[in-house]
Amino acid sequence: MRPKNHKNPNKSISTLTCPPNSIFNDDEDEEEIKLFLLTLGLDPSKFICFFYIRNFAKSIHNTKNKKGKKHMAGRFLSLFKPLSRVMPEVATPARKVGFNEKLFWTAIALILYLVMAEVPLYGVGKGGWDLTYLRIIFASNRGTLMELGIGPIVTAGLILQLLSGSGIIGCDMSDPDDRALFTTASKFFSILMTGVQAGAYLIGGVYNQTDPNTGVVTLLPVGAIFIIFFELLFAGIIVMMLDELVQKGWGIGSGISLFIMAGVAQQIFWESFAPYIVGDGNTYGAIIAFLQSIAKGSPGSVFLRTGGFPSILGLLTTLAVFIIVIYVEGVRVELPIAHAQYRGFRGRYPIKLLYVSNLPVIFASALFANIYFISQLLWNSAGQPIPGRNFLLDIIGQYQVTASSSGQSQITPIGGLAYFVTAPRSISNVVADPLRALGFAGIMIAFCIIFSLTWLEVGGLGPSTVAKQLVDSGMQIPGFRRSGKPIELLLKRYIPTVTIVGGFIVGLIAAVSDFFGVFGSGMGVLLSVGILYQYYELLMQERVAEMYPALRSFFGG
Repeated sequence: MRPKNHKNPNKSISTLTCPPNSIFNDDEDEEEIKLFLLTLGLDPSKFICFFYIRNFAKSIHNTKNKKGKKHMAGRFLSLFKPLSRVMPEVATPARKVGFNEKLFWTAIALILYLVMAEVPLYGVGKGGWDLTYLRIIFASNRGTLMELGIGPIVTAGLILQLLSGSGIIGCDMSDPDDRALFTTASKFFSILMTGVQAGAYLIGGVYNQTDPNTGVVTLLPVGAIFIIFFELLFAGIIVMMLDELVQKGWGIGSGISLFIMAGVAQQIFWESFAPYIVGDGNTYGAIIAFLQSIAKGSPGSVFLRTGGFPSILGLLTTLAVFIIVIYVEGVRVELPIAHAQYRGFRGRYPIKLLYVSNLPVIFASALFANIYFISQLLWNSAGQPIPGRNFLLDIIGQYQVTASSSGQSQITPIGGLAYFVTAPRSISNVVADPLRALGFAGIMIAFCIIFSLTWLEVGGLGPSTVAKQLVDSGMQIPGFRRSGKPIELLLKRYIPTVTIVGGFIVGLIAAVSDFFGVFGSGMGVLLSVGILYQYYELLMQERVAEMYPALRSFFGG
């Protein structure tokens, strides 16, 4: 059945009659929802048009699945079928979870993470390696139950996603059985990576205490090693379960994203308001130090601070990065599309400038963290040789042990690849070693572009995949034949170029903002802005779905 005014395809969507399987109970509900969408600044014609199209595409997809042959999991995923019975799991809610209840469980997950991030490991205190601002990306905290953070979970998930997207592992995410086996495999490798990384930390002597004056190394007792291993393993499982709790419908968004955002927010707050006094006679927090400098009559003294302390320039850079990233998030190219059957239903397919979002930053962060971590392990296992004694370590990374302001030993990179994948955190450091700054910026931008292009195909975002999805859902671009090839050629004009430009911009912002001492690191702020943007959209969807249940299925509920 066609809409009543199918003879006039250009007529406004607000005057069209709903398709047979309408989402609205009656015309009054439809008009009320359109009015509400207008108050949100949304175009009801595009919004409702896409709802009809989505429902129509889902009906086609369901029909094909019923007629087609049942997909069988690949051999690799089938190996995890016995483990699915014993793997820890959070039950999917059997009822509709209200908005306020979702906020409650999201807050519970966040509070538990923050508590674990402050509980010290047995016999370690605040010891361990200072991985500087790389810890922020993986929501980890030095010497606590969150020593490993979300690193093992993210690494295991990314590896499986890459293997699945490249076709090495056979997996159909539209099949519930395959999806369940993929989740089981992700949990298994997350636990495995947690155990491997915890073991590497302990074997590599991460928690051994080195006296910076005498060089004497104090080893951990054997009993403490076993206790710390099981502490880290248990904490990794708890974090995995908290993430599943939020993702399975009890909370809002993703637990991993929530923990990253919390870590960055915590760091920004600490660098702004930390009250303890540091080497320049002012407090560590930049805002309090600025007020102190005004009282002393020298407000310019904290605009640029030496010693790596937070400065007013870093605070202004943080605000500027937030504004720039929010603006870039909204830049997009929109292609007109129409439905082949319901010709009056038109819309636009958006191609964002940040087409693959912040994924390149996550990939680059994981790579840099692994380089930093592995090079420290090798350097420590080789007896902490000085530069020039070990050719391999001279290439991978050389370090030196210094005393921090708190009196603990601190390991900092001084050469090799590890030196160039850590950003100079101030203008003075950039001026002192411009080669390092250029090397870091070049490596960051290059890998962001490489990972953007890689994820374009692996993640199913390439022109051919998008063209096939549009054709299968009954869409077409006006002026082009309803065929995959013409649409693919049109998308190839935009998607590869936008992907490269977006990767370049993301890498440039992440690198340059670190040079100005941005609070929470450039990569952390980039991720946080993207996560905040996603949470804003999710909260809006939840509120709309709560007020208008007819729209719940549009949001996948």
